[in-house]
Amino acid sequence: MPKILPARPAKARNLAGVATEMVRSLGARGDWLAPAESAVAIVVDGLGAIQLRAHAAHARHLARAMGRRQVAQTVFPSTTAAALGSFLTGVWPGEHGLVGYRVLDPDRDRLTNQLNGYEKDGLEPATWQRASTVFERAEGIRSYSVGHSEYRATGFTQALQRGAEFVAEDDLAGRVQVACALASQHPGAFVYCYIPELDKAGHRHGVDSDAWRRTLEAIDSAIRPVLSLPHDVGALVTADHGMVDVPRSRHVLLRAGDSRLAGVRHLGGEPRLVHVYADSGVDIDDLAARWREESGAYADVSTRDEAIADGLFGASVAPHVRGRIGDVLVAARGAVAFYDDRLRNKDPQKMIGQHGSVTPEEMTVPLIRFGAYAD
Repeated sequence: MPKILPARPAKARNLAGVATEMVRSLGARGDWLAPAESAVAIVVDGLGAIQLRAHAAHARHLARAMGRRQVAQTVFPSTTAAALGSFLTGVWPGEHGLVGYRVLDPDRDRLTNQLNGYEKDGLEPATWQRASTVFERAEGIRSYSVGHSEYRATGFTQALQRGAEFVAEDDLAGRVQVACALASQHPGAFVYCYIPELDKAGHRHGVDSDAWRRTLEAIDSAIRPVLSLPHDVGALVTADHGMVDVPRSRHVLLRAGDSRLAGVRHLGGEPRLVHVYADSGVDIDDLAARWREESGAYADVSTRDEAIADGLFGASVAPHVRGRIGDVLVAARGAVAFYDDRLRNKDPQKMIGQHGSVTPEEMTVPLIRFGAYAD
């Protein structure tokens, strides 16, 4: 089967450069955004461009504003830690180091969660994620992050939002109102606003669910203040990734005796993008060949060296990041998810909406312009 090679339309912007471009636009130095007095970036976790178009009747404000070319490509893998890492640092995962959901900490030889591992696994935010943030590089620009209060002091926030003033707002509509007010009242400000509610609904209920559609309707209603921003304030609505629904019947359950697990020390990543970490001395090419043969049409497979050479994690991979990447990477095709069924906890197998792989549904996100940025 082929290596992992995500399709990247030549004209699509990459999510990694969006926030950096917004900051540059405040000094009239942007390459593709018009100059703005202040800027608001609204990131709707889990809102893929394909899903938005398919549910346009439930998001009339967003769907009406999204032109055919107002899309971007997220980074690889298409998961929150990697994508928000790139959005908020302006560099690809190979540099900021958040290369998946659960990845290996080579120094301690154990898997660690990139969203909550700072608290649970003892990661140090400043050393685990070493790249400077867009907020830190925005010299002379007042930066704000508007989010739910539960994220105020997390390690993930400390890793990616250094240099921003955190403003807590638990109400969804109130969050957007606060973000718009900060941009309007503080000329020269850059405001980041994070909306996680849709991703949560998708994981629990699936994209093809009334709960997901109701949440999309609430978000579409909440963004109305963006429509009436002052003409010199620019705003973008984007996302970290899209999502696909995976039924239980499409789970690939990895059990004891499966040849794919021979010589495997850890299985990390997530169900749609598995990081396979080999035991010492295992032939990596042979391991990859076994995954290709046994997974058939369900997945594309690359070795770590192939993935790095193909630029999946960006143009370069920092030395301290390399060991976090699986020796073999397995990207699910279609509506498929891989689970380590040897684990006692089966709760993750209840998840319906999923992401992490390289399908257009997961990789293509909106890049909708408002105010000073509107076409």
